[in-house]
This record gives sequence, structure tokens and C-alpha cells, in this order.
Amino acid sequence: MDFLELLLTRRSIRKYTGEPIPQEALEAVLHAGLASPASRARRPWELVVVQDPAALEKLSHCRVGSAKMLAGASAAIVVFADQTKTDVWTEDCSILMSNMHLMAHALGLGSCWVQGRLRQTEAGGSTEAFCRELLSVPEHCVLEAILSLGIPAEHPPAYTLDDLDRNRIHYEQF
Repeated sequence: MDFLELLLTRRSIRKYTGEPIPQEALEAVLHAGLASPASRARRPWELVVVQDPAALEKLSHCRVGSAKMLAGASAAIVVFADQTKTDVWTEDCSILMSNMHLMAHALGLGSCWVQGRLRQTEAGGSTEAFCRELLSVPEHCVLEAILSLGIPAEHPPAYTLDDLDRNRIHYEQF
């Protein structure tokens, strides 16, 4: 599969079969994240891998309406950042998330990005505080997002080049 095809066929997957994902695949997804570029090579990210079904169920309540798929996922990678390392931690961690998302798809896994930064829980508290407490994360680390992972139970159709809005491309001037 070439890279453009990978991008066109990658879709957010919210339904999983419940089967465990192979450890080698999980490691490959993590390695894709760790290999990500970062501003001035600061690599501010801290990754918490969650595979325990009870913890995934609890994690599924970390966000209003957008994290329910975590209860049926085989794993989740919760991405925090040490904000003392760089002021562009959000960009660095977003690149890491994107690389893991794409690697998961390349391996035939389903994944979904659950935004955590600046979001609220079902109970009204911050998603960050919820995840920090659940996962025993130190105070100097801030939440970026969560990547759910599992064997896909759904296969949405791929995008095509015709689906892309080329009117958003501007040459030389807007």
C-alpha cells in the first residue's frame, strides 16, 4: 500500500471485536509514536498503555460523549506531555498521535483519536484530571489525547481523491 492509499483508507474505528491485539502490533504502534519528529528533539511525550478491561471501562467515562469506544477497545495509549520540556508540546504530541494512528491502520488495527486536552468528563470535571488520577500521572504532565486500539468490527469505506476539497488549496496567495 502506498502512503496516499494508507491516508485515504484510514478511518476512525469506534467498534472493535474484543479480541486482543498482538503484542508485536502494539509495540510497532508505540515505536511509530516514539520515532516521531519533535521540536528541537525535546520529545516531551509520556505514554501510558492501558490494556486492563476494567481500566478501559473507567477510561471510557473520561469525556462527554466521545470516549465510549474505549470500553470495547483492546488497548488505549494515553498521551501526556512534560510541559516543562517545550512550549510546543501540543504540536509534538499531535504528530506522535498521528503517527501511531497511521501505524495502527497499516497493521490492520482500528484506532480512534479521543481528544483529551481542554475537554470535560461526564461528571463535569476535566478529562485531564480524570486521566491523571486514574493512571497515577504526575502533576507536571499534561494530557493531549488518547488513542483507542482494537481489531476492527467495522470497515467504513475509503475516501477517494474526488472526496478531497481541492478548493482549499491556494497557490501563491489566498
